[in-house]
Amino acid sequence: QEQVVESGGGLVQPGGSLRLSCVASGSVFRFYAIAWYRQAPGKERELVAAISRGGNSVYYPERVKGRFTISRDNAKNTVYLQMMSLQPEDTAVYYCNAGRSSIWDSGNYWGQGTQVTVSS
Repeated sequence: QEQVVESGGGLVQPGGSLRLSCVASGSVFRFYAIAWYRQAPGKERELVAAISRGGNSVYYPERVKGRFTISRDNAKNTVYLQMMSLQPEDTAVYYCNAGRSSIWDSGNYWGQGTQVTVSS
């Protein structure tokens, strides 16, 4: 059974940083791109970062570009999302999406999400 598990969320003050981790089982990790999404209350889920299978291609929407960095450690089946200069509007549940054919395609595997709250 394929598994995707996120961790690293929490409460942080505005301007602070957090690093999220996504661990996926080998079959949905090794051969596929991975992405991070987030969903705030009352809003649609939105893509915040994606990384290719080999890690040489990444994508960020403008709203997080320069603040968020996605990376992967294929030896550990783990993708990271380093978030800096966090603001209250970054508050959301963050989800990892695995099994993507490319950084532009949605994958079939989702984790349970990890809550990020930015508040003073």
